[in-house]
Amino acid sequence: MMPQHAPTARICRDCDGFPTVAITTGTRHPDGTRATLRITCPTCKGTGHAVPAAVVRAGR
Repeated sequence: MMPQHAPTARICRDCDGFPTVAITTGTRHPDGTRATLRITCPTCKGTGHAVPAAVVRAGR
């Protein structure tokens, strides 16, 4: 009997599955914590997964 493989989710090629990151701005808040910006991957819209490309037929 052959083992069944679970389908793997397609990982976004732009963020490699890390859709949201925190980047420090270099400044600090009055309480001493660092000021950060949360950036979301524009390609996958923060899901970390890629949508399969549509099949395009050219010619006749």
